[in-house]
Amino acid sequence: MLKVKLARFGKRNQPHYRIVVNEARDKRDGSYVALIGHYAPTQTPKLLDINVEEYDKWIGQGAQPTDTVAALVEKFKSGNPFPEKKNELSKKAKAKLAEEKKAKDAAKEEAKVAPVVEEKTGEVASEAQAEA
Repeated sequence: MLKVKLARFGKRNQPHYRIVVNEARDKRDGSYVALIGHYAPTQTPKLLDINVEEYDKWIGQGAQPTDTVAALVEKFKSGNPFPEKKNELSKKAKAKLAEEKKAKDAAKEEAKVAPVVEEKTGEVASEAQAEA
């Protein structure tokens, strides 16, 4: 029975996979019948290249894809297999920003209150001079 599966290549901690058609009981990285595509998950951006016509041809001949390969093919057919993620702040960073915002708001409130107090003290001082 033929399988469409990933064959691992590359250095340690830097995998690069070939999408191949292989006998189900053969070794993962052994010889293969056909090379259909490449997948490099550690590159930035991730690389996914599949010959969909070859894939469909082998599936039509009875080859069974592994779950991972089937998912990768679906992502590839969607048109944008690995959309860019928006960078979101961590919970700690969000809490820190909220705390800074509260501090700024408190400082603004304090700045509004401070001139009013100074004006009143200034009036009291001028009244004291006038009386003297």
